[in-house]
Amino acid sequence: MPDDSQELISGGHLVAKALKAEGVEVIYTLCGGHIIDIYDGCVDEGIEVVDVRHEQVAAHAADGYARITGKPGCAVVTAGPGTTDAVTGVANAFRAESPMLLIGGQGALTQHKMGSLQDLPHVDMMTPITKFAATVPDTARAADMVSMAFRECYHGAPGPSFLEIPRDVLDAKVPVEKARIPESGRYRASTRSAGDPEAIEKLADLLVQADKPAILLGSQVWTTRGTDSAIELVRTLNVPAYMNGAGRGTLAPGDPHHFQLSRRYAFSNADLIVIVGTPFDFRMGYGKRLSPNATVVQIDLDYRTVGKNRDIDLGIVGDAGLVLASVTQAASGRVNGGSVRRKAWLDELRAAEQTAIEKRLPQLKSDASPIHPYRLVSEINEFLTEDSIYIGDGGDIVTFSGQVVQPKSPGHWMDPGPLGTLGVGVPFVLAAKQARPDKEVVALFGDGAFSLTGWDFETLVRYNLPFVGIVGNNSSMNQIRYGQKAKYGDERERVGNTLGDVHYDKFAQMLGGYGEEVRDPADIAPALQRARESGLPSLINVWVDPDAYAPGTMNQTMYK
Repeated sequence: MPDDSQELISGGHLVAKALKAEGVEVIYTLCGGHIIDIYDGCVDEGIEVVDVRHEQVAAHAADGYARITGKPGCAVVTAGPGTTDAVTGVANAFRAESPMLLIGGQGALTQHKMGSLQDLPHVDMMTPITKFAATVPDTARAADMVSMAFRECYHGAPGPSFLEIPRDVLDAKVPVEKARIPESGRYRASTRSAGDPEAIEKLADLLVQADKPAILLGSQVWTTRGTDSAIELVRTLNVPAYMNGAGRGTLAPGDPHHFQLSRRYAFSNADLIVIVGTPFDFRMGYGKRLSPNATVVQIDLDYRTVGKNRDIDLGIVGDAGLVLASVTQAASGRVNGGSVRRKAWLDELRAAEQTAIEKRLPQLKSDASPIHPYRLVSEINEFLTEDSIYIGDGGDIVTFSGQVVQPKSPGHWMDPGPLGTLGVGVPFVLAAKQARPDKEVVALFGDGAFSLTGWDFETLVRYNLPFVGIVGNNSSMNQIRYGQKAKYGDERERVGNTLGDVHYDKFAQMLGGYGEEVRDPADIAPALQRARESGLPSLINVWVDPDAYAPGTMNQTMYK
């Protein structure tokens, strides 16, 4: 029995103290009896508790919060179906290298294996899709294990961790002096590595000597907040830059080193290709789309990613920002001749860009009705400001936008990442607008994607988080429909992929937001402006041509 004079603290309050030490300002949650002591602790620690309508939304919001802020996100869900509902959000963060902690409830340890309410083997389920998954076995260890989980989030490339906390462990109280409560900033080391110095020197030499270099700036450029270093390198060495994932926006549209539509041409003709923070996965054709004659360099936070699926000439493991800054420094004093020599290469790529733009221009300006998706995404691109965070949530319609929509600033592009998860849009809006209320948030949804998590539009209304939402509505899961049409013919293209003609504008109005319907392309821009001025969460329901498919959809290898 503890001494009555001892100060006691519960497991939930220890969890909240550990979250506070990590800098967590908000948890995303759906309530459950197993986890309410964490809420009580968060109230005492000044951590906001944001309640959503589905646990998948909570997990996606934690992922989105990490991307926007650079700090780990946190979602708290109850046991059993609460935790299984969050699996998709954790899996998405795992593939997207997003640091977040999911805390799940669990039945009491005293009822272990007895069939308690909502009892499931959560740790076993979460282990393959996290960097760390464990049970908190004792109340005194609660804060310690939260800090341990956060530490593992940053081992190599970032990612999610999972902790389950049995109800009796969470609710019990222990003397404060018996609990390990790690202090902020003192329980994990810096993970910023500048890479092997010899490899840095070698890359500097390769860049100085290259006639036709190209660099791909991937998500890790933003993850490591290496934007300034990336910009300095491409400008100092006069290297054309392509961007993908969260790396989009590293260079603003119109920057002389910003390229987008000539990537395939560049990767087929370059003599040096530097891949930064992007794995050789399906988005890169598993490395097969790079010229076999080019010297290929890969920079990544994770040793396991470098050289995976494709041989490379040089691999560097380290923080993208530090590595690129070190390379620029190593090349100092040797760049002028090469920079001038490469002007012809940049001119060649710019001509290829212009050819691609001109080929697409009639569709970008199309006055057809139903509206061509290229016209819609072109209008959205024109609508964005330097302060607009753009979120894409969908299949075919977002594939269209990937070729046209260009964020104007670093960290202003959000998509699910390589898991290709539909339904991230509303939770990403929730996280982005909460974390950066000074920013405008613009989200493009496919009608199928919005349907998955759209009820949390009400959460955005409840928390007064205005954003401009657009639904590209073709009443279809069109990316899949195209594949069925290509494989099985016109008579079987409509099996399992056709949705109702839903008026999402009225759905927004019903939940207290702003809604408007658009059928004429000339009405897109005025409708977007009215949504911006409404000061409310909004949905502009744009009816788009169901028989128009994005080139990226038609080129997917799974349909070949």
